[in-house]
Amino acid sequence: MNQFAPLSIARNYSFASSTVAVLRRQSFLIRALGRGIHHKVDSTIGSIMQETEADAVSIIRAITPTLDPTRHKGQAGRIAVIGGCREYTGAPYFAAISALKIGADLSHVFCTKDAAPIIKSYSPELIVHPVLEESYSVREEERKQVSVKVVAEVDKWMERFDCLVVGPGLGRDPFLLDCVSEIMKHARHSNVPIVVDGDALFLVTNNLDLVHGYPLAVLTPNVNEYKRLVQKVLKCEVDDADAHGQLSSLAKQIGGVTILRKGRSDLISDGDLVNSVSIYGSPRRCGGQGDILSGSVAVFLSWAHRDSVAADRNPTILGCIAGSALLRKAVSLAFETRKRATLTTDIIECLGRSLEDISPAR
Repeated sequence: MNQFAPLSIARNYSFASSTVAVLRRQSFLIRALGRGIHHKVDSTIGSIMQETEADAVSIIRAITPTLDPTRHKGQAGRIAVIGGCREYTGAPYFAAISALKIGADLSHVFCTKDAAPIIKSYSPELIVHPVLEESYSVREEERKQVSVKVVAEVDKWMERFDCLVVGPGLGRDPFLLDCVSEIMKHARHSNVPIVVDGDALFLVTNNLDLVHGYPLAVLTPNVNEYKRLVQKVLKCEVDDADAHGQLSSLAKQIGGVTILRKGRSDLISDGDLVNSVSIYGSPRRCGGQGDILSGSVAVFLSWAHRDSVAADRNPTILGCIAGSALLRKAVSLAFETRKRATLTTDIIECLGRSLEDISPAR
């Protein structure tokens, strides 16, 4: 037997898998761009755009894949989190581990070298890449060379990912943000869906071209992040009396990206319709819930785009509705037993049970 045969087979399998992933993501983009052509209501989804809580549950059931023994590792989702620096190591962990707890097969974290050992110590389940750099560790004359290397290290994995989560624990180091800007451009070029959260929203607010006109981008601003976006794009203040109209206008002005505005009720729009998820979670607002949301949305985005549950609906919107609703149910479940002591880790442990209650594994 040829001693190189196993290596050749592995390479051919990797190439085939990568090709399938690229073709699938091209299909994602075509579907997202063409979503406005049809407006019939899918019989499986029902009235998903009528802003009722039953719709969120129906969407979760429709897009959660069955556990199929014929599938191989990676087919239930490969998620990558871009974030994690000296100061912030919890956020990328929360996002990445949440993706696994919901049902993704693989979860990667691309972080700075200082953050990597800490994030690795949280869980052996994550694939941690210590490739990002901050200004303090790079001499001025080396920055261009190092930036190219950082982007290349991430880009060589890009075609394998079903979704990128950019921002949890990222920080605002100028050199690091420049590198992440290039990574986002490469993701967009590869038609990889991007969930923009945390400090990546600061980056995008100051450089809207990174996501403008990209239908596979999701922005997940909190109250302050949304205020900055509105001021930057619409040149006005937040108008809660016209929350739906203003959100729709904002999404349109950024070229049809999807915005998930976090709040008492989560509002979701791509500039066409506005959807609301108001399932009650809890009055406890511990830090880190937004990181869980970004990981949750990433998984449901990958499932919604992959399985064509509603060809006439924007799968990005469906993924956001599902991610928001599942988090709220997990928060409620955690609060039942932990009350004031509820932490982000408690909520993460309730994700699997919450999904099982809605869509039992078969």
